[in-house]
Amino acid sequence: MAIKAYRPTTNGRRGMTSQDFSDITTKKPLKSLVRIKKSTAGRNNQGRITTRHRGGGVKRMYRLMNHQMATGLTATIEHIEYDPNRSARIARIRDQHGLYHYIVASRDMKIGMTITSGSDAPIEPGNRLPLANIPVGAQIFAIEIQPGKGSQMVRAAGTKAQLMAKEGDYAQVRMPSGEVRRFRLECMASIGVVGNEQHQNVKIGSAGRKRRMGIRPTVRGVVMNAVDHPHGGGDGGAHGTGKAPRTPWGQLTLGYRTRRRKSTDKSIVRSRHDAKRKR
Repeated sequence: MAIKAYRPTTNGRRGMTSQDFSDITTKKPLKSLVRIKKSTAGRNNQGRITTRHRGGGVKRMYRLMNHQMATGLTATIEHIEYDPNRSARIARIRDQHGLYHYIVASRDMKIGMTITSGSDAPIEPGNRLPLANIPVGAQIFAIEIQPGKGSQMVRAAGTKAQLMAKEGDYAQVRMPSGEVRRFRLECMASIGVVGNEQHQNVKIGSAGRKRRMGIRPTVRGVVMNAVDHPHGGGDGGAHGTGKAPRTPWGQLTLGYRTRRRKSTDKSIVRSRHDAKRKR
């Protein structure tokens, strides 16, 4: 995928880029695999805002994804589609039983290509196998954390992981962040790299485009009054107040760990922070 640039006909168009949709083969999603997606505008079931700066935006339908392809499934890729709910492309596949599914599309997927799921599947891009049957050094994506639960990791556009080693009942996988993590050999993974790898290079370019994405404006704390934000107030001088960065509610935002899911820390062989220090 390439990046499409615009002529600077207006200030908003100057520097704006967008995705090149040449790899999209159809604009119509399959009706049986879409559902209405209600906009919550960042509010929870009590009506309180739990995620700020959300609201508006264009309407979108949710695509029902199959992150858990059954063993022994053989399917043909019929279309590569755009999904407004994720950065990666999705592939519409039809299995040997005539059923349709949506899966995360890899970079090498084309119309008419056949993909297989199972321990006896060939080592080819797009096929889904247990980590025990994937050769060391292969690039993989859509990895299961728990066997049989479906893919949960490495699903964003352009991401890939690498199978580093196999020891006992576990495989060591280097994640896109540089972290080395252990997975059970029974966990399934797809071979290849997630498509739409140029997604991170898109420049929004205008405020209106951000609003159509459902993201409302953000006001900096340093331009507020002291009563509204810990960074607010001052005599109009430089913004270097010497205060530690805080949230609007006074909580520190830097300098301490906020990781909550510690139940999977035992699976981490090497932290992503260690990988960054060695660069």
